[in-house]
Amino acid sequence: MIRVLLVDDDALVRAGLRMMLASASDMEVVGEAADGGEVVDLVERCDPDVVLMDIRMPSVDGLEATRLLRARPRGRPEILMLTTFTTDNYVLRALQAGAAGFLLKHTRPELIIDAVRRGAAGEPVMSPEALRQLIEAVTPRPAAQDAPAPPPAPGAG
Repeated sequence: MIRVLLVDDDALVRAGLRMMLASASDMEVVGEAADGGEVVDLVERCDPDVVLMDIRMPSVDGLEATRLLRARPRGRPEILMLTTFTTDNYVLRALQAGAAGFLLKHTRPELIIDAVRRGAAGEPVMSPEALRQLIEAVTPRPAAQDAPAPPPAPGAG
């Protein structure tokens, strides 16, 4: 059984995720938090395999909560960011904080369930939009002066 902790400041989102994950016979929601400040304590009490974590929350955001979890001596749980935001290099910042994956909330339910399974198995998980942003963030774009010089004109030289 894959034990999942839901962390999102929107109660409706948590309820939807809980119902969606309940449809999977191999998953159990073991706890919920409305703010990242509650996460470390809940992880200690609930011992989840996977944390589905929002990024933007009012007090302690998901990036800081991820850093706090990764600072613990135990490596578990895997943290999957689940958010509506891919701007401001959130993808790169989430991975640097220790997240094992990055999903967008508009991801189809069956793909979120699959991502939780893959995350619990230690596999990295990335939505296509997040992967595109990560590639753009780590791949330098050639500057105009780096463009190859045009070939010499015929007869020049």
